[in-house]
Amino acid sequence: MVLPLEGIRVLDLSQVYAGPVASRTLADIGAEVIRIESSVRSTRGGPQPQPGAVYPDNDPGEKPYNRSAYYNELHRNKLAISLDLSREQGKKVFRKLVRVSDVVLENFTPRVMANFGLDYPALKEIKPEIIVVSISAYGQTGPYRDYVSFGRGIEAMAGLAQITGYPESQPLGPGTAYADATGGLHAAFAVLVALRHRRQTGKGQHIDLSLRESLTALMGEQLLGHSMNKRAPERTGNHDACAMLQDCYRCQGDDQWIAIAIHSEEELEMLGRVIGNPLNPGDETDKLRQRIETWTTRYDPQEAMRILQQAGVRAGAVLDAAQINSNPHLRERGFFEKVTHPEAGTHSHPGMPWKLSQTPGRIRAPAPCFAEHNDYVFRELLGLSAKEIAELEENGTIARVPRG
Repeated sequence: MVLPLEGIRVLDLSQVYAGPVASRTLADIGAEVIRIESSVRSTRGGPQPQPGAVYPDNDPGEKPYNRSAYYNELHRNKLAISLDLSREQGKKVFRKLVRVSDVVLENFTPRVMANFGLDYPALKEIKPEIIVVSISAYGQTGPYRDYVSFGRGIEAMAGLAQITGYPESQPLGPGTAYADATGGLHAAFAVLVALRHRRQTGKGQHIDLSLRESLTALMGEQLLGHSMNKRAPERTGNHDACAMLQDCYRCQGDDQWIAIAIHSEEELEMLGRVIGNPLNPGDETDKLRQRIETWTTRYDPQEAMRILQQAGVRAGAVLDAAQINSNPHLRERGFFEKVTHPEAGTHSHPGMPWKLSQTPGRIRAPAPCFAEHNDYVFRELLGLSAKEIAELEENGTIARVPRG
């Protein structure tokens, strides 16, 4: 099977989450992604276990930098080399890699690549048709350009945290790095646009992607609403202004829930018939909740969902990680894939988020171990001699194991 981006080479300098999501998406559809890591500044960590990291059977092992759930989930289908760009020899090797690549992806603050002498104007001189993706918190221009942030700060600055939570609560963020994930997906899409443009014109370009703007673009309804009536959106918990009734309700068991959404009087009447207790649009919210939970607490979430869905009521069980991993629907659709990693072992991984009939894609390779592909990239791709590689290792430009 020939995948859509087969033959496209991506140099991935990105760290943490947003950039790796972008490069993983490109790798999933066939690009050869070469992950470039420093032996002393890798976000996969060094010889010591990282606080908060998840390891197989809670055992970091002798090489924790190859075993964490975070690293293995984000870097499937990629290659990995070690190269220190703070050294002149490292920059020289990187420039050689640019000449044989199509895309360079980084998510440093704007000053970093310029300080390396490897920003877009410099890389364009090396290869005019190169596509450079710069993911940063606030973009390459503007008064905030040098501010640093992680996803939680971006979710606040984009307005998401302000509308997330209950009316009486403080602003809340989502339970995952939502800003980074959306930014990574937008970056991957922008690369596809740039590749299409290059195929039409022969010209590369610079993609300036701001995580804040990427997430703010998804807040359009709230922002346009304020533009129209000068009213700021309020925190409404699980409720939705477009729904007649929407909330999460307790089910049988400890901390078990189901989400139910009602958008019309007919649907509300249908829900009332299912639970054997009439529901009227004019009833107080607390009374409606009490009547619904009297019924939902008799069932576990999956059974309650089945009964409601059969009656045509929009309902979904609130699932935890264990329930998602064992979910028969996802299993039947082949969403999860078994992946064997030489250091982390064999585990079930979330697979492709799409079902393309001709080029569905799959997890072709586990996340690479640190510097696993040094020989392929330096010897086969760039043609460096054994002596040159040994000299680079001796002076610390490249490494076989992380030091920090």
